[in-house]
Amino acid sequence: MSHKVALLGDPGIDGAFAFALALLDPNLDVLGLLATPGNVSSDQATKNIQIIVDNLDPPRLPRLGAAPAVEYSMDGTRLHGPRGLGASDFPCAPLHHLPPSEKLLVDLIRQNPHELTLICLGPFTVVSRAFDLYPEAPQMLLRIVCVGGSYHEAGNAGPVSEFHFSCDPPAARKVINCGAPITLITLDLMRKVLFSPSDLLGLPEDGTPTCRFLRQIVPFGIAATSNLYGIEGFHLKDVLGVLAVAQPAAFKTRHMRVDVETRGELTRGMAVFDQRQWQQIKPNIEVAYEVETDEARRYMNRILGF
Repeated sequence: MSHKVALLGDPGIDGAFAFALALLDPNLDVLGLLATPGNVSSDQATKNIQIIVDNLDPPRLPRLGAAPAVEYSMDGTRLHGPRGLGASDFPCAPLHHLPPSEKLLVDLIRQNPHELTLICLGPFTVVSRAFDLYPEAPQMLLRIVCVGGSYHEAGNAGPVSEFHFSCDPPAARKVINCGAPITLITLDLMRKVLFSPSDLLGLPEDGTPTCRFLRQIVPFGIAATSNLYGIEGFHLKDVLGVLAVAQPAAFKTRHMRVDVETRGELTRGMAVFDQRQWQQIKPNIEVAYEVETDEARRYMNRILGF
């Protein structure tokens, strides 16, 4: 059975892996790739989705959306490289007149009512704007998979805050509370899937175009992760968003009440999990709390061919 999906991302290295999986999985019908700033600037994010599509040459071409001209107070270039895709500078002929990502998302939802799954692999500004343009959108989506927030793990944007939520906390809060069926994958699981230096050796230099492309970009991420965190390998965080749609049985989930802190000198962008048993609190989110990492690896090996 084919799943209709749209991916929102600020494509860094793990985003490129996730986009590659979605575009090459025959069971996923990728209708749109929606660029957003985050790891990189707006212009670079739009360019990066073009670079990924050009280098992968997928059997089905999705529609592309341009990132909005938004500047956040942080980026991911230390981990992903100055242009987001490692140290490489890929040639890319700019595409003109791309629709804004938020307008493309609205179009895709309207054209595929109750059938489209949105996979959010970046900050939530685009989704919030799409909901402003089309208030019925949350009820028209089949599901939203959000890669963001932190449950028990220390934050990667602040002491308790995760990067995607921290870039635009009000937008994250709006999406989390929109009423659509939502699956949340937090940092607790994002740090489970590690692409190690030995895995890099499994990407043949003379392999598929996808393997050659990924082999060009991932060494920067491995080196940066080692320098920044002392970890030998690169976390494929965004891959879990695609895995949640393609292989949902790889996850264990529970329903919880989740919100996002929009203020606070130390807590802005924090995901708040309300676990008060004595209060009658209605859950709003399906939170993934466990993932079978072996299944994630088998899925990547099967789809990407390494």
